Amino acid sequence: MPQSLTTISLAEFLAQPNIEASPAWELIDGRAVQKTMPTLFHSRLQRNLVNYINHRTDQFEAVQELRCIVPPYSPVPDIAIIAWDRLGDEDGPFDGAPDWLIEIRSPDQSTLDLQNKILHCLSHGTQLAWLIDLTRQQIWVWQGDDLPIVFAGTDCLPSLGILPELTVNAVMAMTGRQ
Repeated sequence: MPQSLTTISLAEFLAQPNIEASPAWELIDGRAVQKTMPTLFHSRLQRNLVNYINHRTDQFEAVQELRCIVPPYSPVPDIAIIAWDRLGDEDGPFDGAPDWLIEIRSPDQSTLDLQNKILHCLSHGTQLAWLIDLTRQQIWVWQGDDLPIVFAGTDCLPSLGILPELTVNAVMAMTGRQ
């Protein structure tokens, strides 16, 4: 499915046979957009952060690349963290916005496009969002209706109260970069 220049509905998008290709397709602002193929550091960070979160909480589950249905969007956050009691027993896309979402910006990704996806999810129930910028060694954090705060270095990151203190440096170290 080529990136759409015309707008399509959520129902039309979800009926497409190859939206689960790798990398996944998302519906943002009525346009079908394929996610960027992750780099080595992006993939390591994503895996290590999911493992870190899941080993430290029994109230939430962190899931990589989970399709969410947040009408009229269908985002696929790099990491979606969702309360266990919201997950249910059905397989398939998650119906609703994650409680906490994490996006890892790839060098060729538009920060504005990622922020647009984050803001949409925040306006539909997401409580916390991180946008990790590996190049700048920064993490932009949104909580509720507040403007984003940029964290760096030894700054401790907010995490819905489920994690011990986690700094930006500790997150960046999860890339395995020397």
